[in-house]
Amino acid sequence: MSFPLEPATDTKDPDILLERFLDYAAEKGIELYPAQEEAILEIFAGKHLILNTPTGSGKSLVAAAMHYYSASLGRRSVYTCPIKALVNEKFLSLCRDFGPDNVGMMTGDASVNRDAPILCCTAEILSNIALRDGEKAKVHDVIMDEFHYYSDHERGVAWQVPLLTLPQAKFLLISATLGETAFFARGLEDLTGVECVTVSSKERPVPLEFDYLEIPMVEALEKLKESNKLPCYIVHFTQKAASDTAQNLLSFNACSKEEKAILKEELKGVEFTSPFGKEIKKYLLSGIGLHHAGLLPKYRVLVEKFAQRGLLKFICGTDTLGVGVNVPIRTVLFTQLCKYGGRKTSILSARDFHQISGRAGRKGYDDRGYVIALAPEHVIENKRAEIRAGNDAKKKKKLVKKKPPAKGYVQWDEETYTKLQNAPSEPLESRFQVSHGMLLNVLSREGDGCRAMRNLINDSHNLPGSKPALRKKAFQLFRALVEREIIEIAPPGNGGQKLTVNVELQDDFSLNQTLSLYCIDTLQLLDEKDPEYALKLLSLAESILENPDTILRKQLDKLKTEKMAEMKADGIEYDERIEKLEAMEYPKPEADFIYETFNDFASKHPWVGSENIKPKSIAREMFERYSSFSDYIKLYGLERAEGLVLRHITNVYRVLENTIPEGFRDDQVDEMIIYFEHLLRNVDSSLIDEWELLRNPDYQVDSQGADSLPDTERAKDITRDKANFTRLIRNEIFSFLSLLAAGRYKDLEDNYDLSPLFTDTHDETPKWMDVELENRMESFYESRSWIRLDPAARNKEHTHSSVSDDRLTWTVEQMIIDPEEMNDWALKVSVDIPASSQEGKVIFSLLSLAPVA
Repeated sequence: MSFPLEPATDTKDPDILLERFLDYAAEKGIELYPAQEEAILEIFAGKHLILNTPTGSGKSLVAAAMHYYSASLGRRSVYTCPIKALVNEKFLSLCRDFGPDNVGMMTGDASVNRDAPILCCTAEILSNIALRDGEKAKVHDVIMDEFHYYSDHERGVAWQVPLLTLPQAKFLLISATLGETAFFARGLEDLTGVECVTVSSKERPVPLEFDYLEIPMVEALEKLKESNKLPCYIVHFTQKAASDTAQNLLSFNACSKEEKAILKEELKGVEFTSPFGKEIKKYLLSGIGLHHAGLLPKYRVLVEKFAQRGLLKFICGTDTLGVGVNVPIRTVLFTQLCKYGGRKTSILSARDFHQISGRAGRKGYDDRGYVIALAPEHVIENKRAEIRAGNDAKKKKKLVKKKPPAKGYVQWDEETYTKLQNAPSEPLESRFQVSHGMLLNVLSREGDGCRAMRNLINDSHNLPGSKPALRKKAFQLFRALVEREIIEIAPPGNGGQKLTVNVELQDDFSLNQTLSLYCIDTLQLLDEKDPEYALKLLSLAESILENPDTILRKQLDKLKTEKMAEMKADGIEYDERIEKLEAMEYPKPEADFIYETFNDFASKHPWVGSENIKPKSIAREMFERYSSFSDYIKLYGLERAEGLVLRHITNVYRVLENTIPEGFRDDQVDEMIIYFEHLLRNVDSSLIDEWELLRNPDYQVDSQGADSLPDTERAKDITRDKANFTRLIRNEIFSFLSLLAAGRYKDLEDNYDLSPLFTDTHDETPKWMDVELENRMESFYESRSWIRLDPAARNKEHTHSSVSDDRLTWTVEQMIIDPEEMNDWALKVSVDIPASSQEGKVIFSLLSLAPVA
């Protein structure tokens, strides 16, 4: 199968390569804008380029030109951007143009074909590569999309690092809202000795028309529908607001019967397996898309695909949709002009406003794009009330005006809106800072890592007055790493290498979390013989991660509800009940130990500063319950925050896999890691499936795959490593037992081969195996109240296995532990080794479920 932009193998002549690329554009019917043509010529002339043109002006084509030129010269190009959704989108798009074998991806959560000549990755991944390898990095051409993220308070450092550490690379910096660029052009020329050209234009392919409405949203949407200004992107600044609008729009009836029939047909065969999936499907069937970070990636991708095909009338999203994700739209509707920025609520920056409003207008579809802002709700309501009162003095006197919101609000009006339209983007500000991860990467370089770190701080774009503080913090972090023997000072005569990373740490060791060093330091205080060692380790790992507040609030609400019912039953007075409820917290296992050790750690390490430890129990609770992803979502009513749960569990998994040194990982911990890997691999496989389909049209989508995890060694052939395969089998058996304990017999029939179980009592496989299974379990429950799934019940001493002579099957017997401690029932399974190897998951048949002989 050929692809339109497969790299040339017969020439390296820039003129011939340019001609071929222009032929490609012509074949696609693309007529180049003057800025596009100028930019592409500069790319093939081998110069750095800063591209500052409006949204929709074809910046992606310029990026494709750099990828093509780079790959044809045998170089490696890296595309980077701020959000994983955009990395995923660009990855698949580049696969279609250059061929999937030529394109790879790394986002920290997913890794696909990582050594390809074209790599898509988040800014943090490129930053880590640049810090670790510097001028020796296999990075020759760099495309930094949405480069205005250079000013982001938390993540801006990742956008600056490559500009300081990759002298061998050519750069293409892209944004619609860059502001002044001369500083960056001079910096690139000083770093590399190669000329940097800036191509800038304010001309939009599709001009914008602005309007300000003092009417309710529903009326505004009616006007848009009547005036043929759909599809519309309705901009919100919280996930809850976006979800609420999507729900309210179900009664809007935006689509005709014919359009709904098309949507229904398009959704045939699409699986909505998570608890919130049925809501997403309901929205899509009505022509409504919901798009925010609280959704599973597969649902966001589905909304993007439907939008690109013009199947949606409304997209209710947060402002992150304005960050380059390809969602063609005619109208952008701002529900408000202020947002909470992490520190306070303020009016949108000019840059944010231009980024979001720039999504309006689709080249080839629209003559113009429409940008509308709504007045504040209380202003609209007060205006309506005044109109209703008319000239009646009595009504005017009785009029009670609605007040603005007390929180999360800053006043805006039409004048604010006009100022935003005309305001230039703010200057980009340096956000360089030093961290453990940065230090570890730089100091592990060949040669003098300390000198490289000093140079990095000296060359950073921060003001000179701030650099002494950076040097001081770097030394404090360095000393802490040496004291913990994570970094060792090499003896003289070590081939010029000044420092070495502790060889006992795993190859993919990571200190990306600010408090990772505290976690490693405190692990030494745990007793590995403690039956709860693995759980305590998990609590430590979870405590260094940010709090997902939505999940924690739901946990606390559930605890309060249960406590209130308990206190009512005990006859406790109302005031006392309320007082006790107000004193409650969400679960914090090992809190005393964690707080005490952290305070001691912080007192010895000034660099900790305002960072604080955050004990919690989300991943731990899931593991203790042996809960499935869906069961946990339903337990706390987290349907609207599935993506948040997925992200937190992925972060916990990454700490366990990449930060906990091997020496602290016993069988229990490894089994826990397998549990989380297995859980995550069953949630969302949309990205890997699409990549495989591009490589092989006959590829069969496997609902058990995943794009949310790195491709670890054990994932390549799960049967190769006996110890890991044993853990996987136990994990699958306990997944089976968790369904059995919940009485979900139909799910067991749908997901496992139960037929061998009935061969001793039936001549042929019974038609209703779930009913037969339920009948069999009745005798179990006659003397036992439930099936235990706690860590003690999962002790490996209750599992016994044997391998057949031909080594094609494993027979595994698992004791079923009950609270009465009778423990006289077991299930026996036959594991198919070849099938498990081929499918990449444990495949077994249930042989028996009965009292132990």
